[in-house]
Amino acid sequence: MADSVEHYIQSVLDGSPHSSDLSELCDFTLTEHNAALETQGISPRADPTKKLVMGDNITYIVAGIIINDEGEVLMIQEAKESCAGKWYLPAGRMEKGETICAATEREVLEETGYQIKCKSLIMIECAKGTWFRFVSVGVVVGGSLKTPAQADSESIQAKWTLDLAELTLRSNDIVPLIMRAKGMAQARRSSDQTWHSDILPMNTAYPKLLLRLLVVIRKKSNNKVFVLLSEKTALHLPTCEIHPSKSVYSTLKRFMVEIFGADVSVHRPHGILSMEMDATNEPHGACLTMLVVFKGSLEEVPIIGKYVWHEVSKTLSNALAMRVAGKNSTIHLNVIN
Repeated sequence: MADSVEHYIQSVLDGSPHSSDLSELCDFTLTEHNAALETQGISPRADPTKKLVMGDNITYIVAGIIINDEGEVLMIQEAKESCAGKWYLPAGRMEKGETICAATEREVLEETGYQIKCKSLIMIECAKGTWFRFVSVGVVVGGSLKTPAQADSESIQAKWTLDLAELTLRSNDIVPLIMRAKGMAQARRSSDQTWHSDILPMNTAYPKLLLRLLVVIRKKSNNKVFVLLSEKTALHLPTCEIHPSKSVYSTLKRFMVEIFGADVSVHRPHGILSMEMDATNEPHGACLTMLVVFKGSLEEVPIIGKYVWHEVSKTLSNALAMRVAGKNSTIHLNVIN
């Protein structure tokens, strides 16, 4: 049993898909979340039976950041009437039947003229549980730079730029995305091991929008590392349904209270370890795996739900320590209020 649990946790750290049906192992469903809100006198606004469909009740956006050997970033000049002439990253809505990488590569080709290959997710942004933007870095593998003579409804032109200040941006929201991508590029050139390795989305279908937690804590008496497991049906990492009218962090807070009680000890969401989604068929659900770290010790954190602490091996403990050590060791999650 211990070996299988270790393999399971390691597969999560490695970004490998897991065969268990998380929708069946969900520990805190939308129905249960609604019930918890009702106990607080809040009327639930989410229908737990409604199927997730892109363009209806959930929006997935992709954005691609391409940086060349000179440190220049690939930008596009907008053709849309609302922002015509301004500059932005190649980005757009995912279409039904696409994966995150396929959608990113299509948008970059349509707007810049370049064929690219996605290399890694670097950021996930979300607004409540109904809008998500997946930001990836990639490399050019073909095509040619789009010129004004090739202007169409997708974009007017594309260009490489070293200084964003030279451009009139459609929005400054892309500046931190580009800075993060440049930071990763620099880390790769200098063999900086504090950054996470390349992490691509996994093409796994889910009927619901789920948040899976890898909760890490140390035991004060022996300094051993422990990971939280749910005992529902089969041992697995705690998983909850993301509430569509609440932010991901709000969902996390509510779920942690369900597990540890209202006086849950200080903890912090460290970042995203993996992203799983396949929009080939409806419904268009997804699963985000988040690393959560407790500041206090295991002795100070009582559990009130059906969960247990699992002591991990030294090898896995070292792997977890590398993920917890730095701010760039996981995919950054930006929650937009």
